[in-house]
Amino acid sequence: MAGLVVLAYCLILSRIQFTRGSEYRVLVVQSHYWTGLLLLGLAFFRLAERRRHAPPAITPPLQGTLRRVATLTHYLMYAFLFVQPVLGLLTVMVEKGALPILFTDAAIPWPLPTSGRTAEYFEDLHKLFATLFYYVAGLHAAAALWHHFIRKDDTLKRML
Repeated sequence: MAGLVVLAYCLILSRIQFTRGSEYRVLVVQSHYWTGLLLLGLAFFRLAERRRHAPPAITPPLQGTLRRVATLTHYLMYAFLFVQPVLGLLTVMVEKGALPILFTDAAIPWPLPTSGRTAEYFEDLHKLFATLFYYVAGLHAAAALWHHFIRKDDTLKRML
């Protein structure tokens, strides 16, 4: 899933390489949308699997504040995996009135009235959460390395 998150970021950041309205820019932006939707679907699957199969305990176990911070970070990562794609979907659907289907001229229609102001609000939230996600993901990666090299537990092995 981390690879898809990176892909979604790379796609949307690369759109500036193409002229607005060009078919390549449209392809990159639509690929970003659909990568986000794929992430949303996989997040549901991952959460269901996690509920069915609890991960093994960390050895040695985390205690106190460290355990609470790890749990909070974990919940934040899952929240971002659900909230980001939904905000992106709402942005596109409310702004365009439909979700374009990749490689076609077809689209999935939005059943409610569209609004530029509402779409802008969702887009601003989507961008804000994307920035926050950078920091939480960075904290997550740094913590994994800290666990592996400093604390010398098996957290990184469990993540991979």
